[in-house]
Amino acid sequence: MSYSQDKTLLMNLEPSPGASNSHELSMNSQNQSVQQCLAVVKEALLDVKAKEITTIDVSAISNVADAIVIASGTSTRHVKSLANNVADEARKAGFRPIGIEGESDAEWILVDLGLVVVHVMLPTARKFYDLESLWRNAAAEPVA
Repeated sequence: MSYSQDKTLLMNLEPSPGASNSHELSMNSQNQSVQQCLAVVKEALLDVKAKEITTIDVSAISNVADAIVIASGTSTRHVKSLANNVADEARKAGFRPIGIEGESDAEWILVDLGLVVVHVMLPTARKFYDLESLWRNAAAEPVA
């Protein structure tokens, strides 16, 4: 390998002019993914008539997820249907569920989509656990 070839290789290793913005671009891309996932989740919940849908942005206070969605169902069967629809629609949109917990009792089912965690609960469980108050430091915004 000659010196000129080596010099060319070194030049290729230098950061591109836009490299200083790479973290910002990464954050914008992740924020877009969160917004897309939230849109899929909200639509899936509304399709099966979820009650009291609330979205909480926890990105500033949690390293587990960027957003939490809390919704109520009217019965255990309704809660199961809501959670299943969220998981199915998320898969179709390219958001693979990491885990689904609570399906056997169906009083509270958690669907973990990575960037977004969805809690589908019976009203009694929602009132008892009061997740909205637990995450009160984050901004909660009602959806429907």
